[in-house]
Amino acid sequence: MLKGKGSGILLGAKPPGRPSASAVSIRVSPGERNPIEGKFGRGGSPGSHSESSTTFFSMYAKNTVRFLNQGLLIYRQLINNQKILLNLQQKVQEKMKETRKSRAFNAPYESTRQLVLSGFETPFERELDKRNRWVVLSHLIPWDEICGIYLRKVPVSTTGRPAINPRIVLGSLIIKYLCHLDDRETVDQISENVYMQYFLGYSSFTSDKPFDASLFVDFRKELGLSTINEINEKIVSLKTQMVSEKETKEKETKENKEGESSGSVTDTKEEEIESHKGKIIFDATCCPQDIAYPTDLDLLSDAREKAEKLIDIAYRKSGQADKPRTYRKKARKLYLATAQKKNKSKKVIRRAIREQLQFLRRDIAGIHQLLDGCQCIPFKKQNLKYFYVIQTLYEQQFEMYKKGVHTVEDRIVSIHQPHVRPIVRGKARSKVEFGSKIHVSVIDGISFLDELSWDAFNEGSRMEASVEMYKKRFGFYPKEVSADRIYCTRFNRNMLKRKGILLKAKPLGRPSALSIHVSPGERNPIEGKFGQAKRAYGLDRIKARLKETSESWIAGIFMVLNLVKLAGAALPCLVEKSVVEYIQKKLRRVNFYAVRWDMNMDSYSLAPLWVSGV
Repeated sequence: MLKGKGSGILLGAKPPGRPSASAVSIRVSPGERNPIEGKFGRGGSPGSHSESSTTFFSMYAKNTVRFLNQGLLIYRQLINNQKILLNLQQKVQEKMKETRKSRAFNAPYESTRQLVLSGFETPFERELDKRNRWVVLSHLIPWDEICGIYLRKVPVSTTGRPAINPRIVLGSLIIKYLCHLDDRETVDQISENVYMQYFLGYSSFTSDKPFDASLFVDFRKELGLSTINEINEKIVSLKTQMVSEKETKEKETKENKEGESSGSVTDTKEEEIESHKGKIIFDATCCPQDIAYPTDLDLLSDAREKAEKLIDIAYRKSGQADKPRTYRKKARKLYLATAQKKNKSKKVIRRAIREQLQFLRRDIAGIHQLLDGCQCIPFKKQNLKYFYVIQTLYEQQFEMYKKGVHTVEDRIVSIHQPHVRPIVRGKARSKVEFGSKIHVSVIDGISFLDELSWDAFNEGSRMEASVEMYKKRFGFYPKEVSADRIYCTRFNRNMLKRKGILLKAKPLGRPSALSIHVSPGERNPIEGKFGQAKRAYGLDRIKARLKETSESWIAGIFMVLNLVKLAGAALPCLVEKSVVEYIQKKLRRVNFYAVRWDMNMDSYSLAPLWVSGV
């Protein structure tokens, strides 16, 4: 039929003759004729089932029409229900997507002029985000219990100005340590952040500052180490309560599956296991203070300058005619001549120390001479403390200079913070750190500050006390103990063996093939806690200057660590709870049906389908 090219119709078939190598030739793919082949294969032979089809329609014609009508009605009802389910599924997915990380809001640039305050849109007309960290923490902290602890330690006076709300005091300290802010910045952040004010218990937003920033020092003095540890124990009890509730639910489901017959046997076994439960990890670290690196020459120069100021104060209040000679300009010049040298030999440093010792001894003698002519001590409490510290420092430095050593008992490394001691740690970065030494135990991700000391101690001697403290907290001994090599003495090994506690450490003697091998990451949790506390919350640089406020600062950081841990565990539960409540709310408005064949009515019917376990 298709002769020549005059008809203008393209023939999709293999051309005659040998296939052409030219790329312009028309090639036919193997699947070009699949549609018609599929039609033939699907249809079968035309007359194979004609008799059966005729018999079918002759016998069930009336029933088929009735069934089709009922099926159409059922189909329409199912389609409506399916649309409702799809809408519900989309809303649930949108709700779950909100929990994921979203990109930052990218506001388009419109003008170079700053908007006026009256034209700036604020979110205060809307509700606060329930998943905000301050909202989650505000519902997580037992405010009534910890405020009761605060009021027991700091009683409210019946006279004078009313005291500050305990929740504002404790909440502001938590904000300070959690965000790693200084005192002034914390007060400014509270006055600017609506979520922080909700966390502190405010009923509405206000731009006024809650209190003066200098009151933070009084808060840290009133809330000492013992008080904050007690508050921390109360907050940590929430973790124990959450775990116990989870274990109770798991136990109930297990008993329901096993039945009443096997319940008595499991109860006796669990009572035997309850005497040892859980795992504890020990370690110690140093909390460096915010002081300059101490050298003998610098300490003597600082003490000499402070002594010169004390001479000026005592001379003004003594009324004596002659003022003791101090040689302050000459002493300062000699100090700078040595301190500003890049390379200082031992001989040069020793000569400079001798010179500063002589100047400091003259100044101390001049202070005593002025005090002898006074009827009372002219110094205030702080200056009197400096006078005692300077005399002790002179005695220590003179003893080390005389003996030619660099160690002395209770060595002072700062005249402003005389309670700070050098702690030898042997680390690669800094062999000696200047601050307090703490002993910490980590239990199921929760950190406990067992001991804080300003003097160096051997942490291996604290293992037995920490184990007994574990029993006091939870009512039973731990099942496993993971500790560093310094803890694994023979005394501690025998103590743990008597108490039936497993020690996860390298055994003594030659290693055996059947011994318990300890993986390198067994003690990672406690090392991670130290890194988190030092890098994120400022444990590597305690900025408080007093002994009491420094201890309160360190205890507050560990309290914040536990709050962050509890908030991380509670946030998925809150999100899951909100999603479940949303689904349950929607399911009350939706009717689910199933198609059922009714033998009596000889027709299809719809039966309600109840959804359980949501």
